[in-house]
Amino acid sequence: MSFIKKNGLGILICFIISIPAWFFGKYFPVIGGPIFAIIAGMLIAIPWKNRQAFDSGIKWTSKVILQSAVVILGFGMNLGVIIKIGGESLPIIITTITTSLLIAYFLHKAMKIDGNIATLVGVGSSICGGSAIAATAPVIDADDSEVAQAISVIFFFNVIAAIIFPLIGNLIGFDTTSGHAFGIFAGTAVNDTSSVTAAASTWDSMWNLGSETLDEAVLVKLTRTLAIIPITLGLAIIRQRKNNKEDSEGSINREVRENKNEFKLKNSFPMFILYFIIAAIITTISVSLGVSDSIFTPLKSLSKFLIVMAMAAIGLNSNMIKLIKTGGKPILLGASCWVGITLVSLLMQKLLHIW
Repeated sequence: MSFIKKNGLGILICFIISIPAWFFGKYFPVIGGPIFAIIAGMLIAIPWKNRQAFDSGIKWTSKVILQSAVVILGFGMNLGVIIKIGGESLPIIITTITTSLLIAYFLHKAMKIDGNIATLVGVGSSICGGSAIAATAPVIDADDSEVAQAISVIFFFNVIAAIIFPLIGNLIGFDTTSGHAFGIFAGTAVNDTSSVTAAASTWDSMWNLGSETLDEAVLVKLTRTLAIIPITLGLAIIRQRKNNKEDSEGSINREVRENKNEFKLKNSFPMFILYFIIAAIITTISVSLGVSDSIFTPLKSLSKFLIVMAMAAIGLNSNMIKLIKTGGKPILLGASCWVGITLVSLLMQKLLHIW
């Protein structure tokens, strides 16, 4: 009862915002529900004063609901199918992810961009947009304004990609009798799943391919999404070691210092990622035993709705004026990652004779 009293109002306002955002996302998939939710939250936050009764629930939603959404997302992943069908795209996925992370790292150093922003934009660009940011944010202790800024940057280039990638595909000579080449291109070079599906569906419509391109792009995208696991784990380990080093340098007691410097996987591993892996394993085993993967569809929908709800909370906790004033460098970083991924994806497909 005390939990409801403390957090109920904040959770409720996030839920109310997420309902129309969810439906708008259905009608405008290029934008997607999470973007509508975060924009609505940011606009509501500007004039909203005296919100102390809501703050606790809003913060709880932005953290706990976000992590829960990532865990439930695991139920939509059949590891066997993704690995089998995504095998051809794996070299492209690895090179594009590496490219984006390296660009983010070097620009973070060269332009003195905030470390959390650089990490979120780099991971969001290279893996799967909002879902990757959702998984990474709690691992690196990113605050809501940092998450909102990264989401906004990713959204901007998502929209551009969804609109111009079909035109680029046609201009450079992708096969129009098959969705294979463009499906791999969309699955490896477009940031967020909503825009991947929008670009792939456009290509199918342009050349009357049914859902051939869409199916290919989604499977490649799911393979790419699996990179959330090693990257978030790696970031957790790096952060834990950094924290241990800082604690030990500020410690006076030698025994306490030694205990803090001792690396512990339990402290480094974000438990919600473990639950995410378990969910994916359950899905894989169930499907291999003959259970229809459609049984997990409601859970996938629930995960997407919870992400929308969490984005509403993040929007409410964000300072829109500050985001606009400080958005120049993150946008340049996002543009660099996006262009780098696009060029490397096309180059790798050419080298692998996919087009």
